[in-house]
Amino acid sequence: MPSPQTLSEADRRLLAGWAADCAEHVLPLFEAEAPDDERMRDAIARTRAFGRGELDTAGEIRRRFLAGRAAGAVTSPAAAAAARAGTQAAAVAHMGAHALGAAAYAAKAVGLATPEPDAAFHEVRWQLDRLTTPTRAALRQLPPLGEDSAGPLGPGLLATGVLADVIRHIQADITAG
Repeated sequence: MPSPQTLSEADRRLLAGWAADCAEHVLPLFEAEAPDDERMRDAIARTRAFGRGELDTAGEIRRRFLAGRAAGAVTSPAAAAAARAGTQAAAVAHMGAHALGAAAYAAKAVGLATPEPDAAFHEVRWQLDRLTTPTRAALRQLPPLGEDSAGPLGPGLLATGVLADVIRHIQADITAG
């Protein structure tokens, strides 16, 4: 039985566009440090193409790890978090819950890059403003952070620190709205 974090292929394709938006919004933080590294830009473009139905699921599941290596090409925590946002977006083809990971890492990247105390919160607000009614409905199907161990919303990296705070904030917003 698949994890409830997987979602249907149609829902993953729907969430791919939002996850790509989140990652693309912080792409400049990565590219400032690695301007010639095309992996994040390519991952975001592929995520969008997957969302439009132009790429098959199996192929994108195999390719999702290519983007992950880009985080090792940068030294600043903000640039690495931006790279991880792109990696999470690319992984939406595998599990819909990775869309929340893309949003969380993007907010973390902004928080690390900006001295303003509410920078990460403002990024989350930007992300929430881009949710459509169908995207909100797809995200509502995901289990709350920490309630299902079979996926990215389990006890791993997304369940700690600012990443967990962002995901809980997004999940509370989509549940309320």
